[in-house]
Amino acid sequence: MSSYAKLVQSLSPEKILADFPDVTPLAHTSGAPRSSGSSNDAVLAGHDEEQIRLMEELCIACDWEDKPVGAVTKKACHLMENIEKGLLHRAFSVFLFNDEGKLLIQQRADEKITFAGMWTNTCCSHPLAIKSELGYDLVSSVAGAKNAAVRKLEHELGIQATDVPLDCFQYLTRIHYKAPSTGLWGEHEVDYILIAKANAKVEANFNEIKDHKYVTAGELKAMFVDPELVFTPWFKLICESYLFKWWDNLDNLTQFEDNKINRML
Repeated sequence: MSSYAKLVQSLSPEKILADFPDVTPLAHTSGAPRSSGSSNDAVLAGHDEEQIRLMEELCIACDWEDKPVGAVTKKACHLMENIEKGLLHRAFSVFLFNDEGKLLIQQRADEKITFAGMWTNTCCSHPLAIKSELGYDLVSSVAGAKNAAVRKLEHELGIQATDVPLDCFQYLTRIHYKAPSTGLWGEHEVDYILIAKANAKVEANFNEIKDHKYVTAGELKAMFVDPELVFTPWFKLICESYLFKWWDNLDNLTQFEDNKINRML
């Protein structure tokens, strides 16, 4: 186990709340999806106004075992200053395949504050510290991640819930990873992996997405060796360790389901 993994494992819920004053205990939250404060401060100066507003969303801070501890702004949980001290939050990653077995991937917009311009999976974001997306055990947490996925597919890609309803998602596993972005920002997440198979109509939000396309496994592998293309670290990790095995077994994904948290620290 790495020294960083040992640090994160050592953080009890009480210590997380003591060490990170930006984390609000869940019992003290209002249930609103965003902070009432402003994220318009020095570290966000010069960034896109809509992306600054989204930094006020309240993510779910969790401990080593993925137990929710409190609500924390998207800004606070993506600052490398906090990540290096062990602050961890929940996320989800959607991999949407069409009936030809092609994967929908996206290129993140240049307006994004973290990992701008990078190619990644269909949709990757965060369940919020709200009733419909906050779970306290694996079953309710998976349900929350699926609700968040429906919300963000519509926000980023314009994909309607009628095209990809809740029962379309298959949960496979959780992946715990840490990755720097640029400068002040990075990721440290327990990432819920959701697979969906549907032919969805895409109406991209260009404040979120610069480009998108459906690719075969071979086409994606070719993209990975193109030196002009850059990929998000979680997408590369998942592809290198898991994705192509899943892709070869889209009609038999149940064999890959587990209750574990796969550590990639």
